[in-house]
Amino acid sequence: MSGKQAKILSKAQQKIVLNFLNTTRYPLRNKIIFLLSFKAGLRSKEISELTWSSVCDPQGNISNHIVITDTQSKGKSGRTIPMSDTVNEALHEFRYNNPDINGHLEKRIIRSERGESLTSASLVNLFSSWYRKVNFDGCSSHSGRRTFITQASRKVGMAGGSLRTVQMLAGHSNLNTTQLYIDYDAHCMSKLIKMID
Repeated sequence: MSGKQAKILSKAQQKIVLNFLNTTRYPLRNKIIFLLSFKAGLRSKEISELTWSSVCDPQGNISNHIVITDTQSKGKSGRTIPMSDTVNEALHEFRYNNPDINGHLEKRIIRSERGESLTSASLVNLFSSWYRKVNFDGCSSHSGRRTFITQASRKVGMAGGSLRTVQMLAGHSNLNTTQLYIDYDAHCMSKLIKMID
């Protein structure tokens, strides 16, 4: 990562964006785009190239994980990510409201009104538009991914893992890259010192 980092969003700010997305022309599709960024840490490219087969089992049912191939990702950063309940529920609802998807698992999940796949650049512009409309300066399409990685790094010890686990979820080949995404918390620093003392 180079240049100014995208701001991370608090849970309250995420709720503001989700409430705003309910007022957009394609609320459920837009909610899924947002959740795949914030709850799975996916890059815009990965969201745009995600197919139903990436989130379904061989029988065509929504799975409990997301499979990202190297071609859908950046370089060789394909991986399997456990799916959060929030993402799972949104995908079930989206599929229920779009029955034409059944039997067409090769189709991209995120599509335009005319059924065309949305490009990574289109998603970057969508995120920018959303943040502009809710007056969140400094946020970008990378805010969700950075928020996800920061939150995962803060909680990974409670799950018995380490930053290496977060690195695998993020699809980074180098742990140093993962560390660049993590936002520090001054309050946490004080608590940590007191715990050590």
